[in-house]
Amino acid sequence: MTTRKPIIGITLDSEEPGGYSKFPWYALRENYAGAVAQAGGIPMPLPHELDLVPDLLDLIDGLVVTGGAFDVSPSLFGAEEVHDTVVTKDRRTKFEWAMAEGALKRDMPVLGICGGQQLLNVILGGSLIQHIPDSVKNALAHEQPNPRDEAGHDVTVEPGTLLAKIVGDVKTLSVNSAHHQAVDGVGPDVIINSVAPDGVIEGIEHPKYRYCLGVQWHPEFHISSGDAKIFDALISEART
Repeated sequence: MTTRKPIIGITLDSEEPGGYSKFPWYALRENYAGAVAQAGGIPMPLPHELDLVPDLLDLIDGLVVTGGAFDVSPSLFGAEEVHDTVVTKDRRTKFEWAMAEGALKRDMPVLGICGGQQLLNVILGGSLIQHIPDSVKNALAHEQPNPRDEAGHDVTVEPGTLLAKIVGDVKTLSVNSAHHQAVDGVGPDVIINSVAPDGVIEGIEHPKYRYCLGVQWHPEFHISSGDAKIFDALISEART
């Protein structure tokens, strides 16, 4: 067990020139780093340098795969058709895939958030719904109209799961919602740990690993007390 604060790698978003810089640039919302620091970890942003993945894995004790306004390429889960809403960031996805896969091979704690959860599901052998409004009857507004620091809907937490243990066996959590895709089929042995009222899968985990958790919402906003506990558990595992 480490006596220092654990270092948690956080994947960055990337943007083309414009806005912040006339050249390509990275981006990370402050509350991703703040949630890690508040839970007792040291946040370490991770640039998309594929050749450095082994070295970066040597430096960190846990991994957060963040979300963003883009999608996992449908080719990665075997889909032949691509919905016209799909936007990919292939360099970022290749890097995040390598980091997450490498972290899991080391049984390092991994938390996938929103798009990070979707990528985690694909890495674990699952597939994705490419556009919820076209696939889910009577779907909720998963791209909520109200601000992201407010709840958009509730999720039901499945009893007996790692998520239930983390959040204190509560039956429901209020969460925010900022996505147009979602988990469809899950990979072998992957457990669904939470579901929205319209049936959309909101969280996954894999019991083979000590902390392999994905949530469709953004717990870094601390909408409910359960959100902070997700980061507390990540840091606790990263200390081991």
